[in-house]
Amino acid sequence: MPLDTATRTWHVRPAFRGPEAEDPTLRAAYRLCRRTTRQHDPAIHALVQLMPAVLRPACWALWAAASVHDDLADQPDVEPALRAARADSWTRALQHDLAVGTSADPIRYALVDTAGRWRLDLSGLQGALARTRDDIHGVRLPDWAAWRARCNEGILPWVDQVRHLFEQAGTSLTLRLDRQAEYKRFIEGSQLTDILTDLSADLAEGELLLPLEALEPFPGAEADLLRRRWSPAVAALITEQTALARRWVSRPAMTRGMHPGPATLLDTAAALMRVQLDAIDAAGPTLLKRPPLPSLAARTRVLAPARLRSSLAWSLTPLTVPGPRSRVAGRREPSPAADRPAGLRPPPPHPDGVRPPRIPADRMPTHVAVIMDGNGRWAVQRGLPRSEGHRAGIAALRETVYGALEIGLPHLTLYMFSTENWKRDTEEIATILEAIQGELDDGPLRDLDLRHRWSGRPDRLPQDLVHALRREEHRTRGRTGLTLTTCVDYGGRDEITRTAAALVRAAREGEVDPDLLGEDDFARHLPHPDMPDVDLLWRTGDEQRVSNFLPWQAAYAELHFTQDHWPDVDRRNLWQAISEYSRRQRRHGAAVPAPAPSPERVM
Repeated sequence: MPLDTATRTWHVRPAFRGPEAEDPTLRAAYRLCRRTTRQHDPAIHALVQLMPAVLRPACWALWAAASVHDDLADQPDVEPALRAARADSWTRALQHDLAVGTSADPIRYALVDTAGRWRLDLSGLQGALARTRDDIHGVRLPDWAAWRARCNEGILPWVDQVRHLFEQAGTSLTLRLDRQAEYKRFIEGSQLTDILTDLSADLAEGELLLPLEALEPFPGAEADLLRRRWSPAVAALITEQTALARRWVSRPAMTRGMHPGPATLLDTAAALMRVQLDAIDAAGPTLLKRPPLPSLAARTRVLAPARLRSSLAWSLTPLTVPGPRSRVAGRREPSPAADRPAGLRPPPPHPDGVRPPRIPADRMPTHVAVIMDGNGRWAVQRGLPRSEGHRAGIAALRETVYGALEIGLPHLTLYMFSTENWKRDTEEIATILEAIQGELDDGPLRDLDLRHRWSGRPDRLPQDLVHALRREEHRTRGRTGLTLTTCVDYGGRDEITRTAAALVRAAREGEVDPDLLGEDDFARHLPHPDMPDVDLLWRTGDEQRVSNFLPWQAAYAELHFTQDHWPDVDRRNLWQAISEYSRRQRRHGAAVPAPAPSPERVM
């Protein structure tokens, strides 16, 4: 039976050659990621070796990227401001590399390849990268609640990428709902173990990452630690913290009922952390001078049986392995037919044969949002019922999506039906919703390389339409081209109100501390927390207002208003809007740098 060219389902065998074997540059990039992972964290490297061979390169890329970014933030002989600038520069470079599909930096090249090959959405890492940068300036946390929130911001997004990786391979790492709390506590235990292991390095920088609540029962311990002096108070504090970390990482119920491969990984991780905690307990005063290392014998006692168990588990497990990802250079272009997933087609060319402008990658927006206004007025001007304007607007919608695909836009969000549109005539409402349903069921966009998402309220829409919206989300979830978000029964204030309600519930359940809430906490509770901020908000119809559309995501969006009514729009209008955006200078509240004074002319 022929195998699909986009994905193959194989049993993992030792002879499998991973994606890094496809070209020498990529192979070298993944090897560097492997060395970086081994050097920075031998325990993580050992755990990755327990994974199927086909997943290891992706994990090396993820952990190497996290390590390199962390190193930029932790450079001991560099001023904090310069470290922060370097960390920000690395993050911006990653965003650029993801947009163009390649990188000159080997570790980012491997990460970009991993994201494309395994269909990982790395936008969820933005909060973790920002937290690493913020920690450069030092953060003292008052209590365990704040400490947990901070730790989870930094590590959970990276762990979630590994979880998504397993899911893409066909092996779920999803935990039962009644074990989610145990999983979070396990992650917190790993973070506390890391803090105790790296105590000497942090103290050398004048940093102490334990919360004040942990230090208060041991008077004098904080001052002694900052002076790097071992004392009875410090010894008691370390004993207390290692015992706490040991309790947190020992969660045997967490992996019950889980696939034996991932279960072995988590159980082995817990065992390795207990071995590390034993080394911390045994270190005594040397803990303040250098990181403690467990003995080779202790690690071998954990890893030897784990290798046997994991080998057996994965040898019996079929995994979905992606095929080669075509290398992209320069501006994103639609994939050639040979590389496009089976059954998908390119957007049809414009009738006039026009092609999109070439926009430099660093001037290209990531996310364009459109208020499609003017359908009714277009119809009235032609003596037609308003409903005919909405039907005519469908052609403009298709053209805009075609243009977004051709120019390589990653995210496009369309305002199709607002919460305020229920005030309109019943017949007009029915026409709009029927047009949306028709596109979802039989429209030509179904066969394009776009991932469909829906934002809006499900309780007032016809259930057939809700079913169609959710069906398309599920059907297109694995596609890697344009992410098309349709806002149907959407209102910005309604979204913010529902998000606030979700935060209240989270606070009531002890998941967040109301006194420590930040923008990132709010963003994580939005219906689509991974939606990037809007770079360009475009409205047609000769109106100049944002009409309750994406108020949170579009806070810093560039605004573009045009006189054309929506049915008169085609892909060239989108390209014109993007071209204008590329010429603007975005400052996000910063001042425009003053030009350097011209040198005095010597007479």
